[in-house]
Amino acid sequence: MRRHVPPQSSMSQGQTMSTQPHKPRQIRVRARGAQLELHYADSPATVLSAELLRVCSPSAEVQGHGGGEGRLVGGKRDVTIAAVEPVGRYAVRLRFSDGHDTGLYSWDLLRQFVLDHEARWQRYQQRLAEAGMSRDAEQNVVPLNALLRSK
Repeated sequence: MRRHVPPQSSMSQGQTMSTQPHKPRQIRVRARGAQLELHYADSPATVLSAELLRVCSPSAEVQGHGGGEGRLVGGKRDVTIAAVEPVGRYAVRLRFSDGHDTGLYSWDLLRQFVLDHEARWQRYQQRLAEAGMSRDAEQNVVPLNALLRSK
């Protein structure tokens, strides 16, 4: 699969950023896109998985348009970050290997991910288990013959 090459105006891996409250000093894509590393002035570097960022995307596709926990997205164990693109002075757009690119990750939201990533991860796994879903894509596919029998 060919990876998206960000345009010249996009952030490069390891680009340093100016300091503002909650704005990371540096954002790096690691492990062939499987992780996003965030560096803040007041804390050690934090690594977030592409999977967590994808399944908790702030997009309307995932979060919906009205409260609640939003749509449960399974099958994203192998998703990677294809590009990180700045959006003004307040956010980045993450482009994922599955084509998802509509969530804008504000500096405040990224900081929340850093502060509560373990709780988010646990809640995501709990929701998957309750729904009988998997982190693996092939396990979330309903066989065609099962769909035909249900009609």
